[in-house]
Amino acid sequence: MSNGRYQQDAIIIGGGFYGAAIAIYLVKQRGLKNVTLIERESALLTRASYNNQARVHNGYHYPRSFTTAYRSRVNFPKFVDDWPEAVKQDFIKLYAIARRNSKVTAKQFERFCREIGAKIKPADAALRAVFEPRLIEDIFLVEEYAFDTTKLAQWAKQELLESNVQIRLHTRVTAIFQGPKQNLILALQPEDGPAEQLSCRYIFNCTYSGMNQLGGDFPTTQTAIKQEITEIALMQAPPVLQNIGITVMDGPFFSMMPFPALGLHSLSHVRYTPHMGWKDERGIDPYQKLDEYSRATRVDRMVKDAGRYVPALLNAKYVNSLFEVKSILMKNEGDDGRPILFEKHPQLPGCYSVLGGKIDNIYDVLMKLEAEEFLPDPINSAQGQ
Repeated sequence: MSNGRYQQDAIIIGGGFYGAAIAIYLVKQRGLKNVTLIERESALLTRASYNNQARVHNGYHYPRSFTTAYRSRVNFPKFVDDWPEAVKQDFIKLYAIARRNSKVTAKQFERFCREIGAKIKPADAALRAVFEPRLIEDIFLVEEYAFDTTKLAQWAKQELLESNVQIRLHTRVTAIFQGPKQNLILALQPEDGPAEQLSCRYIFNCTYSGMNQLGGDFPTTQTAIKQEITEIALMQAPPVLQNIGITVMDGPFFSMMPFPALGLHSLSHVRYTPHMGWKDERGIDPYQKLDEYSRATRVDRMVKDAGRYVPALLNAKYVNSLFEVKSILMKNEGDDGRPILFEKHPQLPGCYSVLGGKIDNIYDVLMKLEAEEFLPDPINSAQGQ
């Protein structure tokens, strides 16, 4: 290796929102100079960062996981302040509590919101008229927003450029090895070109669903992960719902949110959005499973059930569906919590695996990174003292 012990200070695997934000943090906050971001797709923020409901959480969604709800409340104003150009605020957001099959009552939900400090007030009569009163116990006006992934991608490109982060697109990392001189070696496979190797001091595995598909000395994560193939339907909302986002809590119900990147609404359903699931294991490639999946839409079932609660939804026009692999920590299947996964791998000193369940978790990741004692002078180290 011509640059001494390693060619790069850090390599980030995965060019989603988390990978890009970590790369920028390492340069701007921790002073690393030689940082490379590697992404298998043709552009940044095009997979899980885009194919989701685009919700900026403010805690309401997690009445059964106080920790997740509280962290969302703390992170929400930070996210809005840091990415105002990407956050859509100009719509009405309603949370409705179903009379039957809900795991939380209206009184419990209202108390929970007050406990975490989330704004909540009863919806007025005009907004209540949108719902079927026989199936809905109560409706609340809340403060929750949506984000535009295309604008986050523009931010990432500009910041990465200013930070002199090298971006490698159309490139897969196939394996990680422990090098001979406290370095880490990555095996790369560009889409068009011969296999390569890169050496570095730090690796951040931000590949989301592909996290455990790396070979070599990579040990896989200790935390068990469940993978799901999910469908989010993109809809043209009818006029009465055009400026409204709706979430019905807390059970086998639905959510319809503005999707700013396309000027549409996303429709998801607890029962119909997950198409299939499996325990994440090395050798079961989630992206291959998604590529081979038939992707037959369940939008008719989503709309039929959601229309019972909000009849106007029956007039929404289906446009398309976003299919993606969603990664969930198995320990949180029961309470629907969404903590981050942040693991250091003792077998590979300097290698980290990072996974977030929602976009505002980025602050929890950065808080973890703040506590890490990186080399005080990575440039001198890179020159092989």
